[in-house]
Amino acid sequence: MHGPTPPPPLPTDQLRFAMPPMHESVEDERRHRKERLAGALRLFGRLGFEDGVSGHITARDPEYSDCFWVNPFGMPFRHVTVSDLVLANRDGQVVEGRYHVNQAAFTVHAQVHAARPDVVAVAHCHSVHGRALAALGELLEPITQESCAFYEDHALYDAYSGVTVDAEEGRRIAAVLGTHKALVLRNHGLLTVGDSVDAAAWWFVSMERSCQVQLAAKAAGRPVLIDHRQAVATREQVGGDLVAWINYQPMWRDITRSEPELLG
Repeated sequence: MHGPTPPPPLPTDQLRFAMPPMHESVEDERRHRKERLAGALRLFGRLGFEDGVSGHITARDPEYSDCFWVNPFGMPFRHVTVSDLVLANRDGQVVEGRYHVNQAAFTVHAQVHAARPDVVAVAHCHSVHGRALAALGELLEPITQESCAFYEDHALYDAYSGVTVDAEEGRRIAAVLGTHKALVLRNHGLLTVGDSVDAAAWWFVSMERSCQVQLAAKAAGRPVLIDHRQAVATREQVGGDLVAWINYQPMWRDITRSEPELLG
Protein backbone atom coordinates (compact mmCIF):
# COMPACT_ATOMS: atom_id res chain seq x y z
CA MET A 1 0.00 0.00 0.00
CA HIS A 2 1.10 3.52 -0.73
CA GLY A 3 1.25 6.03 2.11
CA PRO A 4 -0.31 9.48 2.04
CA THR A 5 0.89 11.87 -0.60
CA PRO A 6 3.67 14.06 0.82
CA PRO A 7 3.14 17.81 0.80
CA PRO A 8 4.59 19.69 -2.18
CA PRO A 9 7.94 21.44 -1.73
CA LEU A 10 7.87 25.10 -0.82
CA PRO A 11 8.96 27.65 -3.41
CA THR A 12 12.62 28.47 -2.94
CA ASP A 13 11.84 32.17 -2.60
CA GLN A 14 10.00 31.37 0.64
CA LEU A 15 13.08 29.79 2.24
CA ARG A 16 15.53 31.82 4.29
CA PHE A 17 19.12 31.99 3.14
CA ALA A 18 21.60 34.46 4.61
CA MET A 19 23.62 36.65 2.27
CA PRO A 20 25.97 39.54 3.05
CA PRO A 21 23.90 42.59 3.98
CA MET A 22 23.66 45.80 2.00
CA HIS A 23 24.18 48.99 4.03
CA GLU A 24 22.23 52.22 3.66
CA SER A 25 24.88 54.41 5.29
CA VAL A 26 28.55 54.39 6.16
CA GLU A 27 27.56 54.45 9.83
CA ASP A 28 25.57 51.24 9.41
CA GLU A 29 28.47 49.58 7.62
CA ARG A 30 30.94 50.70 10.29
CA ARG A 31 28.74 49.32 13.04
CA HIS A 32 28.37 46.05 11.11
CA ARG A 33 32.13 45.61 10.67
CA LYS A 34 32.78 46.40 14.33
CA GLU A 35 30.17 43.89 15.49
CA ARG A 36 31.64 41.18 13.27
CA LEU A 37 35.13 42.04 14.47
CA ALA A 38 34.19 41.74 18.14
CA GLY A 39 32.41 38.46 17.44
CA ALA A 40 35.37 37.03 15.51
CA LEU A 41 37.77 37.91 18.32
CA ARG A 42 35.56 36.14 20.85
CA LEU A 43 35.37 33.09 18.62
CA PHE A 44 39.15 33.06 18.22
CA GLY A 45 39.41 33.16 22.01
CA ARG A 46 37.04 30.21 22.30
CA LEU A 47 39.06 28.26 19.77
CA GLY A 48 42.34 28.78 21.60
CA PHE A 49 44.01 31.00 19.02
CA GLU A 50 45.05 33.57 21.62
CA ASP A 51 48.60 33.44 22.98
CA GLY A 52 49.47 36.14 25.49
CA VAL A 53 49.15 39.52 23.79
CA SER A 54 49.88 38.10 20.33
CA GLY A 55 47.29 38.11 17.59
CA HIS A 56 45.11 40.63 15.81
CA ILE A 57 42.14 40.93 13.53
CA THR A 58 41.82 44.24 11.72
CA ALA A 59 38.87 45.65 9.79
CA ARG A 60 39.18 48.59 7.40
CA ASP A 61 36.91 51.50 8.24
CA PRO A 62 34.37 51.98 5.42
CA GLU A 63 34.82 55.77 5.38
CA TYR A 64 38.46 56.31 6.35
CA SER A 65 40.07 53.64 4.19
CA ASP A 66 43.54 54.06 5.70
CA CYS A 67 42.26 53.54 9.25
CA PHE A 68 41.53 50.16 10.79
CA TRP A 69 39.50 48.82 13.71
CA VAL A 70 41.47 46.41 15.85
CA ASN A 71 41.37 44.63 19.19
CA PRO A 72 42.79 46.57 22.18
CA PHE A 73 46.27 45.61 23.35
CA GLY A 74 46.30 43.24 26.31
CA MET A 75 42.55 42.60 26.47
CA PRO A 76 41.51 38.93 26.35
CA PHE A 77 39.80 38.09 23.07
CA ARG A 78 36.84 36.60 24.93
CA HIS A 79 36.18 39.89 26.76
CA VAL A 80 36.15 42.22 23.74
CA THR A 81 33.00 44.21 23.04
CA VAL A 82 32.22 46.57 20.18
CA SER A 83 32.85 49.59 22.40
CA ASP A 84 36.33 48.29 23.32
CA LEU A 85 37.59 48.30 19.73
CA VAL A 86 40.28 50.77 18.74
CA LEU A 87 40.58 52.72 15.49
CA ALA A 88 44.19 53.22 14.40
CA ASN A 89 45.66 54.94 11.36
CA ARG A 90 48.16 53.31 9.00
CA ASP A 91 51.01 54.40 11.28
CA GLY A 92 49.49 52.57 14.24
CA GLN A 93 48.43 55.76 16.01
CA VAL A 94 45.13 55.53 17.89
CA VAL A 95 42.55 57.98 16.57
CA GLU A 96 39.56 56.57 18.45
CA GLY A 97 39.36 54.37 21.51
CA ARG A 98 40.74 54.00 25.04
CA TYR A 99 43.51 51.44 24.59
CA HIS A 100 46.91 50.95 23.02
CA VAL A 101 47.56 48.93 19.86
CA ASN A 102 50.13 46.13 19.54
CA GLN A 103 52.55 47.92 17.20
CA ALA A 104 54.41 44.77 16.13
CA ALA A 105 51.33 43.04 14.76
CA PHE A 106 49.72 46.21 13.44
CA THR A 107 52.77 46.98 11.28
CA VAL A 108 52.12 43.88 9.19
CA HIS A 109 48.37 44.41 9.02
CA ALA A 110 48.73 48.02 7.91
CA GLN A 111 51.07 47.04 5.07
CA VAL A 112 48.78 44.24 3.91
CA HIS A 113 45.81 46.61 3.90
CA ALA A 114 47.84 49.20 1.98
CA ALA A 115 48.89 46.66 -0.67
CA ARG A 116 45.42 45.13 -0.98
CA PRO A 117 42.65 47.74 -1.27
CA ASP A 118 40.22 44.85 -1.95
CA VAL A 119 40.83 43.47 1.53
CA VAL A 120 38.48 44.52 4.33
CA ALA A 121 39.91 42.32 7.09
CA VAL A 122 43.21 40.67 8.04
CA ALA A 123 43.56 37.94 10.67
CA HIS A 124 46.79 36.75 12.26
CA CYS A 125 47.17 34.72 15.45
CA HIS A 126 49.73 32.35 16.92
CA SER A 127 47.53 29.26 16.72
CA VAL A 128 49.09 25.92 17.68
CA HIS A 129 48.77 23.93 14.44
CA GLY A 130 49.50 26.94 12.26
CA ARG A 131 52.74 27.49 14.16
CA ALA A 132 53.60 23.80 13.85
CA LEU A 133 53.21 23.84 10.06
CA ALA A 134 55.07 27.16 9.90
CA ALA A 135 57.95 25.61 11.85
CA LEU A 136 58.27 23.05 9.06
CA GLY A 137 58.28 25.78 6.42
CA GLU A 138 55.55 23.94 4.52
CA LEU A 139 52.42 24.88 2.61
CA LEU A 140 49.08 23.13 2.86
CA GLU A 141 48.75 20.17 0.53
CA PRO A 142 45.52 19.26 -1.33
CA ILE A 143 44.52 16.32 0.85
CA THR A 144 40.98 17.34 1.83
CA GLN A 145 38.15 19.40 0.39
CA GLU A 146 38.88 22.12 2.93
CA SER A 147 42.59 22.34 2.15
CA CYS A 148 41.79 22.57 -1.57
CA ALA A 149 40.26 26.00 -0.86
CA PHE A 150 43.86 27.16 -0.34
CA TYR A 151 45.34 25.27 -3.31
CA GLU A 152 47.62 27.63 -5.23
CA ASP A 153 45.98 30.46 -3.27
CA HIS A 154 48.37 30.75 -0.34
CA ALA A 155 52.08 31.38 -0.06
CA LEU A 156 55.06 30.81 2.23
CA TYR A 157 56.95 33.76 3.65
CA ASP A 158 60.24 31.90 3.85
CA ALA A 159 62.06 34.08 6.36
CA TYR A 160 62.03 34.87 10.06
CA SER A 161 63.26 38.17 11.44
CA GLY A 162 61.84 38.16 14.96
CA VAL A 163 59.05 40.43 16.14
CA THR A 164 58.04 42.60 13.18
CA VAL A 165 58.14 46.30 13.99
CA ASP A 166 59.66 47.49 10.70
CA ALA A 167 57.36 48.78 7.95
CA GLU A 168 59.73 47.43 5.31
CA GLU A 169 59.36 43.92 6.70
CA GLY A 170 55.60 44.39 6.60
CA ARG A 171 55.84 45.41 2.95
CA ARG A 172 57.86 42.30 2.13
CA ILE A 173 55.23 40.12 3.80
CA ALA A 174 52.47 41.89 1.84
CA ALA A 175 54.41 41.38 -1.39
CA VAL A 176 54.72 37.62 -0.80
CA LEU A 177 51.01 37.43 0.03
CA GLY A 178 50.33 39.05 -3.34
CA THR A 179 46.78 38.32 -4.49
CA HIS A 180 46.42 35.20 -2.34
CA LYS A 181 43.97 34.71 0.52
CA ALA A 182 46.50 33.38 3.02
CA LEU A 183 50.11 33.19 4.06
CA VAL A 184 52.24 30.80 6.10
CA LEU A 185 54.81 32.89 7.97
CA ARG A 186 57.75 30.54 8.51
CA ASN A 187 58.49 29.85 12.20
CA HIS A 188 55.66 32.23 13.06
CA GLY A 189 52.09 31.31 12.10
CA LEU A 190 49.25 32.01 9.72
CA LEU A 191 47.73 35.13 8.17
CA THR A 192 44.48 35.31 6.21
CA VAL A 193 42.58 38.07 4.43
CA GLY A 194 39.05 38.55 3.13
CA ASP A 195 36.59 41.01 1.64
CA SER A 196 34.70 40.88 4.94
CA VAL A 197 35.55 40.16 8.57
CA ASP A 198 33.54 36.97 8.24
CA ALA A 199 35.59 35.73 5.29
CA ALA A 200 38.97 36.52 6.82
CA ALA A 201 37.94 34.86 10.10
CA TRP A 202 36.61 31.77 8.34
CA TRP A 203 39.76 31.36 6.27
CA PHE A 204 41.85 31.50 9.43
CA VAL A 205 39.69 28.91 11.20
CA SER A 206 39.66 26.64 8.15
CA MET A 207 43.39 27.03 7.56
CA GLU A 208 44.23 26.23 11.17
CA ARG A 209 42.07 23.09 10.99
CA SER A 210 43.66 22.12 7.67
CA CYS A 211 47.09 22.44 9.28
CA GLN A 212 45.93 20.13 12.06
CA VAL A 213 44.64 17.55 9.59
CA GLN A 214 47.83 17.65 7.51
CA LEU A 215 50.06 17.24 10.55
CA ALA A 216 47.97 14.34 11.85
CA ALA A 217 47.78 12.63 8.45
CA LYS A 218 51.53 12.86 7.91
CA ALA A 219 52.21 11.57 11.41
CA ALA A 220 50.04 8.53 10.63
CA GLY A 221 51.32 7.79 7.14
CA ARG A 222 51.55 9.17 3.63
CA PRO A 223 48.51 11.25 2.66
CA VAL A 224 46.96 10.72 -0.78
CA LEU A 225 47.06 13.96 -2.73
CA ILE A 226 44.06 15.20 -4.70
CA ASP A 227 45.24 15.67 -8.29
CA HIS A 228 45.81 19.15 -9.71
CA ARG A 229 42.69 19.27 -11.88
CA GLN A 230 40.37 18.22 -9.08
CA ALA A 231 42.11 20.47 -6.56
CA VAL A 232 41.64 23.49 -8.83
CA ALA A 233 38.01 22.58 -9.50
CA THR A 234 37.36 22.22 -5.77
CA ARG A 235 39.04 25.56 -5.04
CA GLU A 236 36.79 27.21 -7.61
CA GLN A 237 33.76 25.75 -5.81
CA VAL A 238 34.71 26.42 -2.18
CA GLY A 239 37.55 28.95 -2.26
CA GLY A 240 35.71 32.24 -2.76
CA ASP A 241 35.07 34.86 -0.09
CA LEU A 242 31.30 34.53 -0.48
CA VAL A 243 31.54 30.81 0.33
CA ALA A 244 33.72 31.70 3.32
CA TRP A 245 31.12 34.23 4.48
CA ILE A 246 28.36 31.62 4.23
CA ASN A 247 30.43 29.01 6.08
CA TYR A 248 31.08 31.46 8.89
CA GLN A 249 27.42 32.29 9.62
CA PRO A 250 26.73 29.37 12.02
CA MET A 251 29.69 30.53 14.12
CA TRP A 252 28.43 34.13 14.07
CA ARG A 253 24.94 33.06 15.14
CA ASP A 254 26.38 30.90 17.90
CA ILE A 255 28.56 33.62 19.42
CA THR A 256 25.92 36.36 19.25
CA ARG A 257 23.21 34.17 20.77
CA SER A 258 25.40 32.81 23.56
CA GLU A 259 27.30 36.06 24.25
CA PRO A 260 25.06 38.95 23.14
CA GLU A 261 26.91 41.38 25.42
CA LEU A 262 29.73 41.49 22.84
CA LEU A 263 27.53 43.88 20.80
CA GLY A 264 27.65 46.49 23.55
